[in-house]
Amino acid sequence: MTEKFSQKEESTIDGLILEAEVSGEHKGQRLDQAATQLFPGYSRSRLQTWIRDGKLTLNGKPARTRDKLFGGETLILTAEVENQGHWTAEDIPLDIIHEDESLIVINKPVGLVVHPAAGNRAGTLLNGLLFHCEALNKVPRAGIVHRLDKDTSGLMVVAKTLASHASLVEQLREKTVKRIYQAIVFGLVTAGGTVDEPLGRHPVHRTKRAVTHHGTDARDAVTHYRILDKYRSHTLLQCSLETGRTHQIRVHMAFIGYPLVGDPVYGGRPRIPKGADPQLISCLELFKRQALHAWQLGLDHPETGESMSWQVDMPEDMQRLLELLEADNV
Repeated sequence: MTEKFSQKEESTIDGLILEAEVSGEHKGQRLDQAATQLFPGYSRSRLQTWIRDGKLTLNGKPARTRDKLFGGETLILTAEVENQGHWTAEDIPLDIIHEDESLIVINKPVGLVVHPAAGNRAGTLLNGLLFHCEALNKVPRAGIVHRLDKDTSGLMVVAKTLASHASLVEQLREKTVKRIYQAIVFGLVTAGGTVDEPLGRHPVHRTKRAVTHHGTDARDAVTHYRILDKYRSHTLLQCSLETGRTHQIRVHMAFIGYPLVGDPVYGGRPRIPKGADPQLISCLELFKRQALHAWQLGLDHPETGESMSWQVDMPEDMQRLLELLEADNV
């Protein structure tokens, strides 16, 4: 069953009414756990508060955070958008690819954290967005509807209004947003394919993700990949997402035996091809982040419905690595 949203028209932007139908994917989950996935613009703690206050109802009735879901229920959230002043606006340079009254498209650089968290309360993309556009104080999470890992570069879209936020969240949930990545992996991929394996928390290392068919947090994850170029011991892949799970491409590629170059969590030790040029050896040894770039982004404009798309070149470190891999082919 597909999650559905409806928006209540208001004369102000103080709130939004969202409705979602629970699919079988969330069967057996706690209400607060499923709500975090169905309403990704809000934190779990905020949703728990709204459940306790009766602002998030289950089949039209108040519920408890620990209530279990069976599938088919209707959740209605009366979301209050509060001023997000506890996050500090900072003058951080932003590479803006496109901006209009509804959305901003950013080319995120390597090393920029997207959202404040423990240990990263400042210097994030969110802090820079609040400085760039004060109105984002009234949009959930300053308009951020999807994320990139700190060391993944490339395109992100940010909603500037509540209406835009609701539209983009729905498009992401309906899997109509086109997100295409470029990834440099170790090994010679023989053909394109699809990885359809659920992801959840690693059973031992809780900060990691893993392919798992067990546990209440296991969620469907689908990654399509095809070959863009092949080298002596590496492959340049195009990866497209049906779902947007944490570390999805990194985990899926490692799972099928082609880990991303430089991935400090899932890639293992650098793999140096025999007889490699010293420059290539040095580049591989010093490549300390996953070689992953959000290359293309496509969506329907929240206001006009126009189909829009953008593309940005990969950063210099990945381009340099590809040059050395090409030279190594000779």
